[in-house]
Amino acid sequence: MENRNRHFFGSDFVRLPEILKDVLKEEGLKAGCRICIIADSNTAPLYAEDVKTCLSSVFSETDLFVIPAGEENKTLDSVKSIYAFLVERHYDRHDMLAALGGGVIGDMTGFAAATYMRGIPFIQIPTTLLAQVDSSIGGKTGVDFDGYKNMVGAFHLPKLIYVNADTLKTLPEEQFASGMGEVLKTALLADEDFYSWLLSNMDGIIGYDPDVILPMIRKTASIKERIVERDPTEKGERVLLNLGHTIGHAIEKYMDFKMLHGKCVALGVIAAARISFERGYLSTEELFEIRDVCAAFGLPIFADGIDDHKILALTKSDKKMSGGKIRFILLKSIGRAEAEDDVSDSELLSGIKFINGDEIAYEE
Repeated sequence: MENRNRHFFGSDFVRLPEILKDVLKEEGLKAGCRICIIADSNTAPLYAEDVKTCLSSVFSETDLFVIPAGEENKTLDSVKSIYAFLVERHYDRHDMLAALGGGVIGDMTGFAAATYMRGIPFIQIPTTLLAQVDSSIGGKTGVDFDGYKNMVGAFHLPKLIYVNADTLKTLPEEQFASGMGEVLKTALLADEDFYSWLLSNMDGIIGYDPDVILPMIRKTASIKERIVERDPTEKGERVLLNLGHTIGHAIEKYMDFKMLHGKCVALGVIAAARISFERGYLSTEELFEIRDVCAAFGLPIFADGIDDHKILALTKSDKKMSGGKIRFILLKSIGRAEAEDDVSDSELLSGIKFINGDEIAYEE
């Protein structure tokens, strides 16, 4: 069912035209406006024609623009190619964009929509678990710059988020695991009961049981939406959603984006849990349960061969720096996170060493 944030959850694309007609009416957009679907080279062959057919009953023209898949293409140059396509076809502020794909496409399409003609409407049709539970929600858009994650961006809310959970059937296992990194992160920072539910329903999640997967997506999305509604531009509570991201983004950069985002976040969450444990916030059992749950969902618990001090240095380029200090998110307990500005370099190094497989091997 669609909620007040125009967020629809289902298992097909059948209701997309009906819902979009309501969106156009509510937004005061003319019936003859056009839409450009932005997809990547992985997603377009799977879903672009189905979505295009659905949208053709709503819009006077439906275009498709395909970008090469991969985080390495999440750049200003790719956004410029979208601009050029829109300019050539005379798109204006009364037209619309649709992001069809994962987080990379969603972020780029949203940024293009936020900046083309000072802002045009767009919708999100996320096809990966990570995008369905995290990146499509909250209006954060952007691109990477000189290897730094999402350094150029804007806040621009989609007019609709349409989740078709059936798309997960074509998702590679490692991409599903990446999405689970964000699901676990969300439960750990905000909802102890949901975290327990994930543990109890592990078999159904791993087995892609739709009666488990769809409620999981809904719950994760609802937690993020509630936080975003209270803090839309990340002036306070929303920063908690960055649990695992300071060290996670540093690992992504260090790995030259060859490790998936959700997997890097999981490593960052484990490192943050270690620091939380050392401060007395988490018990030994809780720390190792978090690590074991990550492993059970196919997420890494060690990053072999990382250089601890280089990872530490990369955290200093994080967007969450405030007054020269890192606003680091720690777990005060399972289901409750807080931002703290006094996490020392020695504590960060301890967390990084905890996920460095080489360090573990050396200690043994």
